[in-house]
Amino acid sequence: MFREGALSKNMARHPACLSPGARLSDFVAVGVLAKAVPLDSVHAVLAKCKRTSVRERDLPAHVVVYYVMALALYMNCASREVLRCLLEGVRWLRDGRGECAVTGDSGISQARTRVGWQPLRQLYDEVAGPVALPDTHGAWYRGLRLVSVDGSTLEVPDTQANAQAFGRPHNQKGPGGYPQIRFVTLAENGTHVLFGARLGPCPTSEHALAEEVFPALRPGMLCLADRLFLCHRLWQPARANGAELLWRGSKSFPLPCYERLADGSYRSALYANAYDRRRQRNGIAVRVIEYQLPGVAGAEPLYRLVTSLLDPEQAPAEQLAALYPERWEIETALDELKTHLRGARIVLRSKTPDLVRQEFYGLMLTHFAIRALMHEAAREAHEDPDRLSFTHTVRVLRRRLPQLGSIPPSAQKRPTPQHPE
Repeated sequence: MFREGALSKNMARHPACLSPGARLSDFVAVGVLAKAVPLDSVHAVLAKCKRTSVRERDLPAHVVVYYVMALALYMNCASREVLRCLLEGVRWLRDGRGECAVTGDSGISQARTRVGWQPLRQLYDEVAGPVALPDTHGAWYRGLRLVSVDGSTLEVPDTQANAQAFGRPHNQKGPGGYPQIRFVTLAENGTHVLFGARLGPCPTSEHALAEEVFPALRPGMLCLADRLFLCHRLWQPARANGAELLWRGSKSFPLPCYERLADGSYRSALYANAYDRRRQRNGIAVRVIEYQLPGVAGAEPLYRLVTSLLDPEQAPAEQLAALYPERWEIETALDELKTHLRGARIVLRSKTPDLVRQEFYGLMLTHFAIRALMHEAAREAHEDPDRLSFTHTVRVLRRRLPQLGSIPPSAQKRPTPQHPE
């Protein structure tokens, strides 16, 4: 076995129920989702992708989009039970045309298949992005927006189609029990918003996925990354849109010293191969910072950072060394996504590759909606977003937010919140 103790993954997702009389305003709080992902944007993306419902169905396309997002809040609940809860509170999504029926599992699957995954990805690309404002604590360094890049994996149901499309992880003991998708994403450090994410089969390298992610970098950003990403091949696309970089390098990575600077850092260059490095041609100019952490238990003998910020007066070496640990904010954001939102040791529910991709982007959209809400709440309370509990926020959305109700995402009249008896 690739992993022990995964008995819960082998069990079918039981039809866990929400309490009787549950309404969206009390549990899913779709108003929060719709505030971050407006209905107008959903309709526009569905039209671009030609997925708008041609005729009236039990589950129109725009309702399916919010349903896929709602699935991320209730990974332990059966699909039909999540739909029942959703439809209790989304009457405003119906544009006054009556109520949706709670269809069965096959009807839900057919509705999701009609919508497909492309609209969810395009919607995610359009709405999920940095939200930090100039006064957001921990989001900036000398006017540069701090972001990080990293990758991870998610396990998907063990179906033949998923196994063929995504593959399984392998180790010395053999193949894993479940197929996996691999994904790479950017994170805004100050808010933990994940944006620009791309997924692929398990064997896909993080380098290949990172090249698809880097177009989401923009001028005015400072991107932090672990030593896995440092290479000539990735540095160029990461810099293509004008973002600055601060990446860690291993002590064995060849970084010749061409000029020692006043702050102890030195000028160097990245080369595509050893031949170019020996001849010092086709190199990309970088600045290298080397430092130690004496007296710190478990510290490595030498740390190396490589940056595109070449002027030591603009970005002193000591400040960049102190800044680099902010890269770990993306680890926290990924833990939020995988452990506190999806749930620890829970497999995604979709049994076909297209629906796996759809569910992934629904999960990312929901995480974005929650983090955007947390950022707004932190600003109103004049707090650091890091001081708010992601886990508590998810619990509130799952249980009860009667004071928010279902917030129409446009100029529609706000419906009266409905509460359980």
